[in-house]
Amino acid sequence: MSCMNPDFLVVGGGVIGISVARELKRRFGSVSVVLIEKEAACAEHASGRNSGVLHAGFYYTADSLKARFTRDGNRELTAYCEERGIALRKCGKLVVARDESEHAGLDELLERGRRNGVPLAAIDEGEAREIEPRARTCGRAIFSPTTASVNPVAVVRRMEADARREGVRIKTGVEYVGRRKGSVFTSAGVYHAGHVVNAAGLYADRVARHFGFSERYRILPFKGLYLYSGEPIGAIRTHIYPVPDLRHPFLGVHLTVAADGRVKLGPTAIPAFWREQYRGGENFSLRELLDIMYRQCGLAYSDFGFVRLAWEELQKYSRRRMTALAGELARELRPEQYRRWGRAGIRAQLLDIKKRRLEMDFVVEGDERSSHILNAVSPAFTCCLPFARHVVDLIDERTRRKEAA
Repeated sequence: MSCMNPDFLVVGGGVIGISVARELKRRFGSVSVVLIEKEAACAEHASGRNSGVLHAGFYYTADSLKARFTRDGNRELTAYCEERGIALRKCGKLVVARDESEHAGLDELLERGRRNGVPLAAIDEGEAREIEPRARTCGRAIFSPTTASVNPVAVVRRMEADARREGVRIKTGVEYVGRRKGSVFTSAGVYHAGHVVNAAGLYADRVARHFGFSERYRILPFKGLYLYSGEPIGAIRTHIYPVPDLRHPFLGVHLTVAADGRVKLGPTAIPAFWREQYRGGENFSLRELLDIMYRQCGLAYSDFGFVRLAWEELQKYSRRRMTALAGELARELRPEQYRRWGRAGIRAQLLDIKKRRLEMDFVVEGDERSSHILNAVSPAFTCCLPFARHVVDLIDERTRRKEAA
């Protein structure tokens, strides 16, 4: 089939879009797969701006997609990096308690890890110090040995190269414009695809509504910022995380050891006012501003405390506030050591507008003609390979049902 008439058209060149495109070729062999990306290169948004942490999978309830995909994705993406010589730092993760009231949270994480089949060690304060001498904890901690770090851009670039070699046609600088009568309109022409996979990240809900989906969902963007350390490589040896509030999809400020060994504090989860509000007024959209402010106002009385969360996050624009929060987890952190902010990332968090709550798990909607990946938030990078299989399983199942009807 011609490039403009593919069997599958994937919209979005992030890690999920590329992984789904590769899985379609692997599963269905001779089919034609075209992937379009509006930027000049892939991984310009969340896939290239995330922490690079390969999570282990113990934060999530055992009945969730995140639990299964993170556990399996950690193992598979670790193997992928090792097989291809991509730098991988197997530094592990400490989850520490700031006071005794957080011991119950540690117990809950240990139980979730057990149910999810994730190796974890319950350790005391002395053992935590042996792993990371600068770690602070109250009596107890958890160590996750399989948590690691990679350079996310390096991973996606290699996946993109693999996809091209496997026969996926990747078209960068091509923007999705709309849909009419079964045709997809783009900045480079009209596509007539057998099946459309929407992996458009921040704009996934908007694309989905063109196909009759995402009726009850909207994307609510949150800005993630990291503050980089000027300390020498090796100053911190392992990730140090707080006990999270499991009612929220955010893990709180923590210390991350990047693949190159440097340390960063963050991320923030500051409510953004338009979808690509990375810096200053760039990419400003009045339409998005008005819509997002309307959604945010509607959350004023939500059961997860959106107003309090927003106020706490806005304070994190202060370097002193960020280092103070991180100083509850590690010793000898001084604001003068942390002066450089990294590139902002935007979390495309899905909001259920009927229930007025943030969706905690991955969400995929679709039919036999299109599939829409609506909530591919953290840890979607870790989950990309099993997540892609899940999306293609859904496509295969819906196709078979249509053929059997």
